[in-house]
Amino acid sequence: MDIAKPRWTTASYLVYAGGLIVLFAALGSLAYLSSQYGAAAYAGWAALILVVLYAIAHALKLRDRWIAAGIFAFASVIAWASFVAALWTWFGWLHGSTSGSSFAGFSVARLSLELLVLLAVLDDMRRFKFPFIASIGVFVAWLFFTDLISGGGNWSAVVTLFVGLVYFAVGSASDKPSAFWFHFAAGALIGGTFLYWGHSGDTSWSLICVASLVYCLIADRTHRSSWAVFGTIGFLMAATHFAFEWSSGSFVLSPAIVSSFRGWVPLLVFSFVGFLLVTLGLYARRRNPAGLAPLPGE
Repeated sequence: MDIAKPRWTTASYLVYAGGLIVLFAALGSLAYLSSQYGAAAYAGWAALILVVLYAIAHALKLRDRWIAAGIFAFASVIAWASFVAALWTWFGWLHGSTSGSSFAGFSVARLSLELLVLLAVLDDMRRFKFPFIASIGVFVAWLFFTDLISGGGNWSAVVTLFVGLVYFAVGSASDKPSAFWFHFAAGALIGGTFLYWGHSGDTSWSLICVASLVYCLIADRTHRSSWAVFGTIGFLMAATHFAFEWSSGSFVLSPAIVSSFRGWVPLLVFSFVGFLLVTLGLYARRRNPAGLAPLPGE
């Protein structure tokens, strides 16, 4: 499957922005219609929106408007998911989980919905060859796999970590534009698992700092900046924890407890994080000076 990489220009930005705004408007319309009509009528409205978006995508494809066609194809996959969900709800097959976990219980309707969306992603990737569509695929594939073999809690976290590692391997082995989404999903899933398992206590946040450093090093090795973005988020979350932890203090002055706030601590903590990121950036530049070369036309 020969997939090209869209070039980021003013024109492509405007097409992306406009197409995504149309998608959000369509989803907003579905939310409004669901409150105004019954399940059958709502499924009909969802089908109409799907047909319109998909027809626009094909019309643009015939006119050789590749990026615009791809954006509307992306929107049509979301519309397809909404239509199937509306249809399953009308049939009485799809019900929300009452246990607080999206993966609780074995649901053929839920799994079939996820599988049908995956098939739509594969078909549209074949037809439109637009890498942005792969972002839906990596998310729904994780959802389907986790939903199939886990029921929430720690086991779902284990499965999520495994899927993230698989995505990392797939993204590292591929040089296609869609590999970006495998790296992006890998960083999100692995990092999300770490945060799920340890998001309280100094030890847990110290480990998250170590993981964030590893993320930045992975970004340097793979030339995928999404890892550095997630690493930065991890550093900032840990810095927020330590800033609050270290800036508040108290001492006993019988019979009262007197508290003090060290306002300079957050400034020092976040300054350290900033200088650490600059140091990592300079390290990456020294390893790969060509990475800072300007793109043609910049």
